[in-house]
Amino acid sequence: MKTSAVIVCAGNSTRMGGVNKILLPLGERKVIGVTMQAFEQCESIAEIVIVAREDDIPAIQEEAKAAGITKLACCTTGGSTRQESVINGIKKISKETELVAIHDGARPLVKPEHIEKVIKDASVFGGATLGVPVKDTIKTVDGGLIIDTPPRSSLYITQTPQIFKRNLYFEGIDFALEHGLDFTDDCQLVEAIGGKVAMTVGDYTNIKITTPEDIAIAEVLLKQR
Repeated sequence: MKTSAVIVCAGNSTRMGGVNKILLPLGERKVIGVTMQAFEQCESIAEIVIVAREDDIPAIQEEAKAAGITKLACCTTGGSTRQESVINGIKKISKETELVAIHDGARPLVKPEHIEKVIKDASVFGGATLGVPVKDTIKTVDGGLIIDTPPRSSLYITQTPQIFKRNLYFEGIDFALEHGLDFTDDCQLVEAIGGKVAMTVGDYTNIKITTPEDIAIAEVLLKQR
C-alpha cells in the first residue's frame, strides 16, 4: 500500500530553551536529517511531507539535500496545535496515498524496519502505532494521593510513527473538527470513532528529543548502531 510520511516539527521547543531541536547536530547530520533518512531508507514510504515553522523550512530543505533525501515531496507550515499541524501536512499528501504515517521530527532514531512493521500492522487493522511496554510501576494520583495502580502488563509507552488507512484517519479528523476536539496523539482521532489501533512493539532507543540531555543520549545511541 502506498504510504506517505508526514513528519511534524513545528513546535516551539520551549523545553529546549527556545533552541530548535530539529536543527541541532546529531552525528554527521542534523536531527531532522537523521529522521528523514530513516523514512528514506524505508522501502514502503513513497513520499515525505515536512510540517515546520516557516522560518525553518529553508534550513530543512538544505539539510534534506545534504542528507541525500529524494522522497521529500514538500514542506508546509504548522498550525497553532499539533493536530492543526498534522492536518496541514495531510493536505499535501498524494491523492494515491493509501496509508498515512505521522511521525515526530524529534524522533530521529526510529528504525526503518520498525516503520515497516507499523505499516504492515496498519494495513491489517486500519491503524497502528509504535510503542514499548512500560518498565516502571505507574500510579494514578488525585490530589497528591495514589488512588490506583494499573497493571503494568497492559501499559505501553506510545511512540511514533502512528500509521492509519487514509479514509479512517480522515474520518477521525472530521469527527474531531465537528466536535471541537483537539488531540495531542493521532491514535486518539481513530479511537474516538471506534477504530482499531494495533500496538506494534519497537524498542527503547526510539526516544523523543525534548530536553538538552536527550541530544547527548541520542548521540550515544547513534554511535552504538
